[in-house]
Amino acid sequence: MGKSHPLITTVVPVYGCKTCLKELCRRITATIESIPADFEIILVNDASPDNAWETIKELHEQDKRIKGIDLARNFGQHHAITAGLDHASGDWVVVMDCDLQDRPEEIRTLYEKAQAGYEVVFGNRTVRQDNWFKRKTSQAFYRVYDYFSGKTSDHTIANFSISQKKVVSAFRQMREQNRFFPLFIQWMGYKTGTVPVQHSARQEGKTAYNIRKLIKLATDAIISQSNKPLRLSIQFGFLLAAGSLVYGMYLFIRYFFLDQPVQGWTSVMVSLYFIGGLIFFNFGVLGLYIGKIFNETKGRPLYLIRETTEDKDEKRR
Repeated sequence: MGKSHPLITTVVPVYGCKTCLKELCRRITATIESIPADFEIILVNDASPDNAWETIKELHEQDKRIKGIDLARNFGQHHAITAGLDHASGDWVVVMDCDLQDRPEEIRTLYEKAQAGYEVVFGNRTVRQDNWFKRKTSQAFYRVYDYFSGKTSDHTIANFSISQKKVVSAFRQMREQNRFFPLFIQWMGYKTGTVPVQHSARQEGKTAYNIRKLIKLATDAIISQSNKPLRLSIQFGFLLAAGSLVYGMYLFIRYFFLDQPVQGWTSVMVSLYFIGGLIFFNFGVLGLYIGKIFNETKGRPLYLIRETTEDKDEKRR
């Protein structure tokens, strides 16, 4: 006899939102049971500084369907999502943030949209409750990414989504170090839909993405998805060389045919510094790609687990 209800796994990377976890799990439980569906919740502690692991263990003791993974150190949000997806067993898998900005009640909205024949459904935050800085940096990130990748992205879409089991299985095959969950899912090409969802104000703390981390995230995403920066550096170098050749011919004609010698070294020194700066810039772009290749060739794991709630259950048996 087949299962009466589908199993929905909810993967939540946890960082800096300890006090939200009980409310989060309560609302996820109520929402999925109303679908109706069976469920499991996987909370991935990404070395949260507020000792969230103790709360996760407490939640697991109260309900064994709430499971925890404690990473050995802070690996980053998208690596934590990967850890959760690697341990998910649901027919459908939801990914959402822990700060209650992604409303658990919208899981039902995502699931119902997916029943229309979609393999992946993302929540579309048409009215974002983030501050001005977060909204603008998010828009800037996607504009820069779209330019270098040649794609069209929607800045109102983030991690909040539901995916079929086969999509998650395909995601597990992508083991590169530079990770960005929504871009990976979109790259796969499965039938993807979007649905408007209500976005709530942040319940606790502040975003972990400062300007430095956003720049690093953008750089990693661009380099992992596109080689356009390399092509642009080649094109710019060609234009610079062509311009230098034309300028050199102009000076040649002035000196030998118009008897107008070029005086002064200012233009020469400025040109040298300019060209030198471009060379170092191009070397830097090339170095980023080589560095990423170096990181991939190490073959290091994407994350390391200190313990899981299942480990503790096994010890008790």
